Amino acid sequence: MSNSSQSTAAEPQEFEPRIVAFLCKWCSSAGSDLAGVSRIQYPANATPITIPCSGAVSPMYILSAFNKGADGVLVSGCHPGDCHYMEGNFLSRRKLYLVRNLLQFIGLESDRFRMSWVSAAEGAKFAEVVEEFVSDLRTLGPQNRLAAQRRTNAAGAEGAEAVRTLKATKAKR
Repeated sequence: MSNSSQSTAAEPQEFEPRIVAFLCKWCSSAGSDLAGVSRIQYPANATPITIPCSGAVSPMYILSAFNKGADGVLVSGCHPGDCHYMEGNFLSRRKLYLVRNLLQFIGLESDRFRMSWVSAAEGAKFAEVVEEFVSDLRTLGPQNRLAAQRRTNAAGAEGAEAVRTLKATKAKR
């Protein structure tokens, strides 16, 4: 094995943020589809979740995404005034402003949460929003503030030890 391949393997990989993207099915989801069909290159860091309307996004969805390890959350809907449900994006804008304040209050960087308005005809804009968000999250690094502290092998090891003890006790009888 050559030295060049060894040094490459030892170098740490660049941080790739995980983004949960809540996309309005009428506009933003169609905009992301247009970006894909048009073969516009953008990072594949966002996991899209199609929702009926950006106004349907509960603050609990956002907190849950961060709790499950997302480095950023994007909520994207129709442009204000163009909502298929008349007022959904106005509701979303007010609600998500409060969510941003809540995230700051609990100590999470507000740059980890982003709102955007992307229509079905704006595939290039959707790609630009994702590129900018990924770039901003790379500078922030991994989100550990709200990520749940998962028990790795500690619980499994304790359970296995209890089973071995129980079997040993039964074998002595």
